[in-house]
Amino acid sequence: MWPEGINEVTQAATAFTIMFGVIFPAFSIGWIGSKAMEAIGRNPEASGGILTSMILVAALAEAIAIYALVVALAIKFV
Repeated sequence: MWPEGINEVTQAATAFTIMFGVIFPAFSIGWIGSKAMEAIGRNPEASGGILTSMILVAALAEAIAIYALVVALAIKFV
């Protein structure tokens, strides 16, 4: 038998997991884009390589948010 209030604890854990799991990747993607645009502004000839690296790193940062979503769903439904 589950103790009283376990549903509220589960909801709070899910909310905090999503909150922290999405906020930090969002800030990092914004920072990555900002620095990439600064680098392209300083050296326009290297824009192809910079954009490729930026997209790759942004995808890796977005993967962290996807992992947080999976963990939150596991907390919610398991």
